[in-house]
Amino acid sequence: MSELPLVPFVRHDPLEVPEAYRELRVREGIARVRTQAGGEVWLVSGYEDARRLFNDPRMGRSHPEPDKAQRISGSALLGGPTGDSSTEKADNERMRRLFMPSFSARRMKALGDHVGRLVDERLDHLATLRPPADLHAELSFPLPVLVICQLLGVPFEDRDYFSGVSARMADATRQDIGEKAREELGAYMAGLIARKRREPGEDVLSDLAKELDDDGTIARMVGALLFAGHETTVNRIDYGVLFLETNPDQLALLKADPRRAPAAVEEILRMASPSLHGLPRYAQEDVRVGGRTIRRGEAVLIVPGVANRDERIYPHPDTFDLDRPLGDPHLSFGYGPRFCIGASLARVELEAVFSRLYVRFPGLRVAVPYENLRRNEGRITEGVAELPVTWV
Repeated sequence: MSELPLVPFVRHDPLEVPEAYRELRVREGIARVRTQAGGEVWLVSGYEDARRLFNDPRMGRSHPEPDKAQRISGSALLGGPTGDSSTEKADNERMRRLFMPSFSARRMKALGDHVGRLVDERLDHLATLRPPADLHAELSFPLPVLVICQLLGVPFEDRDYFSGVSARMADATRQDIGEKAREELGAYMAGLIARKRREPGEDVLSDLAKELDDDGTIARMVGALLFAGHETTVNRIDYGVLFLETNPDQLALLKADPRRAPAAVEEILRMASPSLHGLPRYAQEDVRVGGRTIRRGEAVLIVPGVANRDERIYPHPDTFDLDRPLGDPHLSFGYGPRFCIGASLARVELEAVFSRLYVRFPGLRVAVPYENLRRNEGRITEGVAELPVTWV
């Protein structure tokens, strides 16, 4: 019996996806692989297979027999199963009913002007600094944190705490560290919810405080939302700058017409893959897909950043192209019943940044070779730890 491929595959260029994924997809489609945690799982790297399994009600985040579940990594968030298979569907529907009104596309669009003003304030501050300055510290990190804090009703002055606890929650190697951070953030959120019951405001937490939360589920969900609501957008701002700088012809198009920002954002979302950790799913019953039979209880690892480079869906998939025809949407926010509720918010923030950044700083460039940037290794969100930039 041949040894199974070990994932994630090593990559030497942070802006690229290892060719080994494409080779495995072409050779086997849905393939049996081994994870860093030692588990054997099905790797889904094709676009259509990923979309089908995202949307399949027989696939879930829970496991029918949790003690037998294969782990993807040491991550407390995405390393293994979560929830109860008997109630998962109802629990997910309840949470989405609670959160979706606060994150509707209409409400997020109305938030656009406010987010734009926040971006302008961050850029005004950046202009007062002597280059090189750290764009990650001055824009990429504080902006999404400020937006999600205001939306949820979380004190922005606690941002250093969020940064620390988020880093621990994102640890992909030590489950105990991530679990402790997750519990810590859940307790912090439970305290805020209790305060909102006494002193409600115009924010999501105040709305949710009216709901019963005897088991702490809402507090944990809000904690996860706070994590996801800033971590992924932070990384996309950083990676967007890197993709534009390494594609000067596309950057020139954006500079010539900032109204191209939405197109730039969609290419950034499609191509940026700070981490190749992937999203785990577990078969609640046997599932036949892509010529394979996934048995009940087996683990599936869907890697959106790889599926977004499927050459059968996207011609020249490794080319950053603002003129890419609108077609099948990328899978960076998932698909189906667990489609990310924060997708519209992320788009609002990213479009506000990339419609303004190069208008205000047309000479902006990264001050070091991007291959030398320090990365947050060992995390499910990885990304760069700093992004020094200069301008003229």
